[in-house]
Amino acid sequence: MCLGIPGKVVEIYETNGTRMGKVDFSGIQKEVCLAYLPEIEVGDYTIIHVGFAITQLDEASALETLALFNEMGMLEEELLANEELVAGEEEIT
Repeated sequence: MCLGIPGKVVEIYETNGTRMGKVDFSGIQKEVCLAYLPEIEVGDYTIIHVGFAITQLDEASALETLALFNEMGMLEEELLANEELVAGEEEIT
């Protein structure tokens, strides 16, 4: 299963002309593409799916969802699943 995971944007920068950022998922930081959310800022929460920020959400919703992922022991599993999907797409291109 691969679910969208909420995370907090902690850094924004450009890589090869693409808006990128570091997003924190309960202490686990990952690089993600922010191109689909040009209005997002450091401190905002977003849903990440296969390495892309796909929607912005409020802090309460993000923290509630992360707590549920942690309770079910799914946060690390979902982050790994997302990494594997991204790696698979990189091999195709």
